[in-house]
Amino acid sequence: MRILADNDPQSQLTTLNLGPTHPATHGIFQNVLKMDGERIVSTEQTVGYIHRAFEKIAENRPYYQITPLTDRLNYCSSPINNMGWHLTVEKLLGIKTPKRVDYIRVIIMELARISDHLICNSILGVDTGALTGFIYCMEEREKIYEVYEEICGSRLTTNIGRIGGMERDMNPRAWAKLQKFMADFPKSLKEFERLFNRNRIFMDRIIGVGGYSAEFAMDWGFTGPCLRAAGIDYDVRVAQPYSSYEDFEFDIPIGTQGDTYDRFMVRNEEMWQSIRIIEQAMKNMPDGPYHADVPEFYLPPKEDVYNSMEALIYHFKIVMGETPTPIGEIYHAVEGGNGELGFYLVSDGGRAPFRLHFRRPCFIIYQAYAELIKGQLLSDAIVTMSSLNVIAGELDA
Repeated sequence: MRILADNDPQSQLTTLNLGPTHPATHGIFQNVLKMDGERIVSTEQTVGYIHRAFEKIAENRPYYQITPLTDRLNYCSSPINNMGWHLTVEKLLGIKTPKRVDYIRVIIMELARISDHLICNSILGVDTGALTGFIYCMEEREKIYEVYEEICGSRLTTNIGRIGGMERDMNPRAWAKLQKFMADFPKSLKEFERLFNRNRIFMDRIIGVGGYSAEFAMDWGFTGPCLRAAGIDYDVRVAQPYSSYEDFEFDIPIGTQGDTYDRFMVRNEEMWQSIRIIEQAMKNMPDGPYHADVPEFYLPPKEDVYNSMEALIYHFKIVMGETPTPIGEIYHAVEGGNGELGFYLVSDGGRAPFRLHFRRPCFIIYQAYAELIKGQLLSDAIVTMSSLNVIAGELDA
């Protein structure tokens, strides 16, 4: 099909405002499309409807009070954001966490990755007219949230863990719910794959849609499933191990065409790899404390604060940011649900970061959206955005 240029005398282009509140955009995004019939000629994106300014807010908060900001970036896998921030501060402070802390964090982060991929792939099914898979997945996501509740009392925006470790050890109820999830989820995931993986209608709808080469992905700075779908096996957990990920055996799934189907399949396989990692962490869980011995940075238990003057002093100094921090400039990254989630931190020794920048993978991936949908049908633009899994909270932090 020939696409007419704007200045072509035969051109009868129409302008379509896709968003900012259209349900198919999965968030507050606006794309002003120039259409030649059903074909997209060009598009202009608008980023910045949320206006939260988290980076600047963080530069006026003590380190502990920044954690609730991080889990509002990608709220589909917020524990990974929390752990990434804690690991960044621990890198600045030179804190070495016990192995038990590392393994508990790995379990929580892999549960969050599964939750993130479940949402992405099941909603891609909804966007292609298949609702059943979404219903399967939301039941399993609820079980993950119940594990979060037992660990920290929260579900979506978790504020989970602390700088130096966990707030508390995983209780027997948390372990029981985790074991039940691990027993039930593989069966549900297999059923989900039977619904979609070889579904001829689903495959015809997304194969070849929104594809790109490995060079394109590298040029635009893609990471995570969107990069691996193009055939590049970069994973922060392997390239720059953190939280004892070097102790675990798992594979890095890759695709070939970088299209919507490859992105779907990569996320599906990554859920199986997350199951492998969690099983290893549960089987080999080390004994020991659930936090590092750093009383000047780790909040003491509430009962100690109420009954010990020393604990009360530490609590006040930590919460108010009165404990000096080293002067330094560091970058630390973790493998988020959508790619490399990085924290660039500059400390001048004060109570709050002198400069803090979040490397949000969705923001970088979304910049290429206009190129990916140029020349495609309007319906293809919807499934392309869906499989990129752009989370609105990561766009204008």
